[in-house]
Amino acid sequence: MSGWGSVTTEHRRLVLSPEGFRRYDESADTLFYNQPRFVKHIDDAAVAAVTQLYRELFPADGCILDLMSSWVSHLPVEARYRRVVGLGLNEQELAANPRLDAFVVQDVNAESHLPFESMEFDGAAICVSVQYLTDPVAVLREVGRVMHPGAPLVITFSNRCFPTKAVAIWRALDDAGHGQLVTDYMRAAGNWTDIRFLDRSPSQQATDPLFAVVARAQL
Repeated sequence: MSGWGSVTTEHRRLVLSPEGFRRYDESADTLFYNQPRFVKHIDDAAVAAVTQLYRELFPADGCILDLMSSWVSHLPVEARYRRVVGLGLNEQELAANPRLDAFVVQDVNAESHLPFESMEFDGAAICVSVQYLTDPVAVLREVGRVMHPGAPLVITFSNRCFPTKAVAIWRALDDAGHGQLVTDYMRAAGNWTDIRFLDRSPSQQATDPLFAVVARAQL
């Protein structure tokens, strides 16, 4: 995937400026996520597509980071990872997630530094949440720091979001533009290689689309 396609000059300007990361609701994210939401944010067919990506890319005996996690992680049920760590905003949701061996409550928009050792993880996921990052380059740079070289990061997204919390540049783009945007985030972070955009939308009609940007950590 190359170029911005239908993205206008105005959109390109937005992604390079603080204005691009403004939101309708600029209140603390901890307030927005104060109450748990025990719902899935994409339908079952799209969830299955996420799970298949994890099945293909995450080492079955690895230590996995589920960033911006919730009460479900969509990991394949047959996989027995050495350890799964979740980081998210709502303690009740994280505590209810049966796949997590440990979790951290943290707002990465308020503090991008991750409380983990360098090269601690063998894989990482950001599922349908990248649109809410107000400093995505800083967060992705940190994710790269805590990953072993060559470890995969899987960022999945659909066409759904909480519009009051999604950043302006995300709201301004279409699906292809979102893929290019996330790719550019990762390039700007500077510690990712083999960056690819994937369309894993289910083949059935009337289901949520599912897209991903995947990459591997480098030193």
